[in-house]
Parts: sequence; structure tokens; C-alpha cells
Amino acid sequence: MRVCVTGGSGFIGSWFCREYARRGDEVVILDLVEPDPDLPHARFVHGDIRDPEAVRDAFEGCEAVLHLAAAHHDFGITEATYFDVNEAGSSVICNGMDEAGIETICFYSTVAVYGTAPPPLEEDTVPVPESHYGRSKLAGELVFKEWVSRGAGRRCLVIRPTVTFGPHNFANMYSLIRQIDSGMFFQAGSATNIKSLSYIENIMAATLHLWDRDGAGGFEVFNWVEKPDMTSAGISLTVARALGRTSVRKLPLGLALLMAKPFDIVIALTGRNIPISSARVRKLFVDQTKFEAEKARQAGFVPSVSLEEGIQRMVEWYQAGGRDESAQWHQPPAEVVRRS
Repeated sequence: MRVCVTGGSGFIGSWFCREYARRGDEVVILDLVEPDPDLPHARFVHGDIRDPEAVRDAFEGCEAVLHLAAAHHDFGITEATYFDVNEAGSSVICNGMDEAGIETICFYSTVAVYGTAPPPLEEDTVPVPESHYGRSKLAGELVFKEWVSRGAGRRCLVIRPTVTFGPHNFANMYSLIRQIDSGMFFQAGSATNIKSLSYIENIMAATLHLWDRDGAGGFEVFNWVEKPDMTSAGISLTVARALGRTSVRKLPLGLALLMAKPFDIVIALTGRNIPISSARVRKLFVDQTKFEAEKARQAGFVPSVSLEEGIQRMVEWYQAGGRDESAQWHQPPAEVVRRS
């Protein structure tokens, strides 16, 4: 099979490229970022998912699309860009599939679509997104739902992941590991809030299981989170133990929020994305992000890696050299990048 992976140069896309190569499938990467030289792929198309010409080129000869490219960072992206990439880009993808005769796609959405909806946060919960990211991703889902309704035989599998981590990822979990390793980390308060997580090898396997299974079709939505749930305190302690420590240092929540105030002032005055703020203290140690994924398990998927083991594997990668690597953040430009 020949699959086009939009955003294939990124963290999740790179894992899929390697898995497809292991399975004997060919991958065409459509991305604005050059893939690593050692990333297996049959062809790379340097292009924007909002550019019909680039999409047309990438889809040539493909039988399916894994759509990962998105505007998703929580800092420095305007509302207009979120919707231009995540909604309008989805329309360009649909038109490109029609031209290429492709009838199946997997679209990575997000649990951010649930927003302020009351728990339990399951696939049939009515979404109430509150962020530009969540609203634009839900709008993208609706684009694909309408596309499926326009013709028999079309299929769209929507995956709604939570925070996804694993080796070669430099986002939330990497920051936590680095902070605990440096000795600068303090747990604020009791940190009994649940933080749903997704380990990369599990979500990749879940996606392929749900996409490949017999009898599936039409428009389907699945969450993916690891179970059992872990609290913020439990996650921090698991990381600490994987690093060879026995505990984490703690501060009263009120004191931690007070200590973050100067950073809030710097952020307000400069607009810089500083890793310490009172909002981030609350997000990590107070706010709960608990989602359900029983539907995927009822569809026959059994994850092979426990959450604790996933954290251990990422820490091992970090200790083996990940700590010396530097993250390169790529945000989609406000304007469409056209083929020259």
C-alpha cells in the first residue's frame, strides 16, 4: 500500500513512517519541514496542506491518507491561522482525495474538542471546545464528516488523542523529565488531579488496528488515552524513579503560585513564551484532564505498553542522548506556502 502522511516529518508522523516501512508499505511525506535523512519514505513533497498543487502532487498514486499536519502549538498562532490550517486545509485535502480517487483517510483531531463538556468525556459526548485549537479541529472533523456523506465507500477514521509522548518528543513530558533531572522541579500542592496521557507506540498501534479492522467504514471517532489514569503526582514520581530518584520535592500550592507571579509579569510585558507561569502551575498541578477510551478497547485493541513502561522508555531515551538534543519548533505560517 502507498500512504500519504501529511506532517510526516514530525514526531508522530516519523513513528508511522518507520512502522509503515516495517510493514512493507510505501510512504509519501507531505510537509513544510524536511524529514530526517534516516527516516524511511518513498518520496518527500515539500508543501503546504492548504496548497492544492502540493496536495495533488503528494496524493498521486496513493491509496490512503494519514492526516497529521496541523496548527497545534498553544502559543504564537492566531485564531485565523488555526482555522485556515485545520479547517480550510481539511477541505483542500478532501478535494485532493476526490481528484486522486482516494476513499480512505485517518484524521488526527484532539481531545481539546471536548473543552468544557461535563464528564465522562467519551466519543458521544457533545463537544464544547473553548480554545481556538479545539474549535478549529472540531471544524476539521465536520469537513471530513461531510466529505464521507457525499459518496458511498468513503471512510474517515478520526482519532482524538490527548497529550502524546515518547522517545524523540520534546514537548510536555520531555520538559518534565528535564526539570526533574535538573533538580529544579517542585510539585505544587497535592497534585491529585488526573492528567490523561497517550504513549506513542500505543496510539500508533491503536490507530492501525482501528483503521485495518474488518467491517469498519463511514465516519468513526475514537479517543485514545492510557489506562489506568495517573495523577500529576503519580506521573512526576514515576519519572523521578525512572531517573533513579526516590521522591520529588514539594511546595505548597499558594507559595508556588506566588513565586510564579514575576514570570507572569515578564510574559505580559514581553509576550515571550516562558516555561514558568501561574497558568502553567495550575495546568500541571490543579487542572484535570481526564478522558475515556473504552470504545477503542471494545473494538479489540489491547495496548502492549503500560503507561509506567512508556514513561520508563522515554526516560531511557533521554538518558541515552535525548537530553543533549535540541527541539526545533515549527509553526505553520499565516500565509499559504505556494509551490514555486
